[in-house]
Amino acid sequence: MEKTINQMLIIFGASGDLTARKLIPALYNLYKNKHIPENFVVLGASRSAMTDAAFRKKVVQESKYLQEKIGKEDKDFIKKFSDKMHYEDIGDDYDTDYTKLAKRIKELNENAGTDDNFIFYLSTPPSLYETIAKNLSNAGLTDEKKGCKRIIVEKPFGYSLKTAEELNNGLQKYFGESQIYRIDHYLGKETVQNLLVTRFSNSIFEPLWNRNYIHHVEITNAETVGVEKRGGYYDKSGALRDMFQSHLLQIVSLIVMEPPINSSAEEIRNEKVKALKSLRIMKDKETLFNNTMKGQYVSSTIDGKKVNGYRQEEGVDTKSKTETYAAIKFFVDNWRWKDIPFYVRTAKRMPTKVTEVVIHFKSPHHAIFTNEDRYNTDNKLIIRIQPDEGILIKFGVKVPGQGFDVERANLDFYYSELVDTVVMDAYERLLLDAMQGDATLYARADEVEAAWAFVDPILEYWAKDKSVNTYGYPAGTWGPKNSDDLIEDSFGWRNPGQHLTDESGFSIIK
Repeated sequence: MEKTINQMLIIFGASGDLTARKLIPALYNLYKNKHIPENFVVLGASRSAMTDAAFRKKVVQESKYLQEKIGKEDKDFIKKFSDKMHYEDIGDDYDTDYTKLAKRIKELNENAGTDDNFIFYLSTPPSLYETIAKNLSNAGLTDEKKGCKRIIVEKPFGYSLKTAEELNNGLQKYFGESQIYRIDHYLGKETVQNLLVTRFSNSIFEPLWNRNYIHHVEITNAETVGVEKRGGYYDKSGALRDMFQSHLLQIVSLIVMEPPINSSAEEIRNEKVKALKSLRIMKDKETLFNNTMKGQYVSSTIDGKKVNGYRQEEGVDTKSKTETYAAIKFFVDNWRWKDIPFYVRTAKRMPTKVTEVVIHFKSPHHAIFTNEDRYNTDNKLIIRIQPDEGILIKFGVKVPGQGFDVERANLDFYYSELVDTVVMDAYERLLLDAMQGDATLYARADEVEAAWAFVDPILEYWAKDKSVNTYGYPAGTWGPKNSDDLIEDSFGWRNPGQHLTDESGFSIIK
């Protein structure tokens, strides 16, 4: 394990929910597992009036997100962690003089011995990224002549290609690209990273990972919940922006990419960018009509309980056509994937919370056993990203008895079986990587822009073309009835159950 240098983490927007819910619990786990250096402090910076003691109570001592964990620990151990937390009120506006903040950072740096190594975490709206970066630069806090300086920004990174370019340009005025870390918590998941290892460290997969052996690739991201309290935000965003453009295209890039020269961050990110740039951009109306589908959940009854439709959710326009279901078919223009379709869907209010990749292999060219059901006996490699994380291989075996009837068998592996291994959650892994200067799992500027370049024409078509239908689907079902029609050859989507080996194919609706 690489050694983590002494440093300070400065969190802007520290009084918000993300800090208490995700960041501090992740830091606590890193601290408990001895990944954090002795000379390490956190400085929360926000517009709320708060003392160090009040901040410590909020994010550690009385935090509902840490309650269970710290209740089992020695009080001195908790105090030592808690004492690393500090807070600075920056006033009514983030666009202000940071002289006072810089003075506090300097004092903490000297007292805690953090060697002028600072990470700035922006847990704020994207509209403030350039403002904060400018003020940090004006205060002399971005200069790397002494110590390293990094900035981490949260998604959404842009609303379109144009806004993503503007955000990139705004940050790059004050930080070098190597200093900018664009966080995508999906890439922090162990099973997402395992896509690379599965592909490139196993000779049983990589030689088959191309158009000669793969029939199609399918990715499903499903959530059982609706938009909950995010209706106002979601209605301006939709499923394509919220999940597909960022999380799911990152997964696509790991499937599509060519083998990197080595495992360094720069080489892996180079190949991911090439992969995203090779996606065939859909521009004409006919292609967009045939290869994209949007839907929206409507009211239904699940487990005897009435569930609101999307338009009845708080903060949502009663005439909204924002998609809660998005399915896209696309192709990749390179030798490896020529003419092989990719199908990606993301949706809310589905029967199972799940994210998985399904690699469908082609049937043997010479079919000896003609009585077999093609779909039920095609070889599949299923990589489950969440929950019940693991890998499943489906292959054909002979049914005992006379004749040659073929049945599917499962060969499966679960991460939970690795009992002696501590699996970091996404924020733990990503924060530690940033502390150690490893940008492998962070998106580069050209990577973000390449993803938006693919998505923009779809969003524009959906927004402007009146012939685009928004199909309703009852909450608790697997999307619009005609969604299987997107996948040719009568394959349809794999509708996974709660467990890796489940294949439900059902709808929970009464």
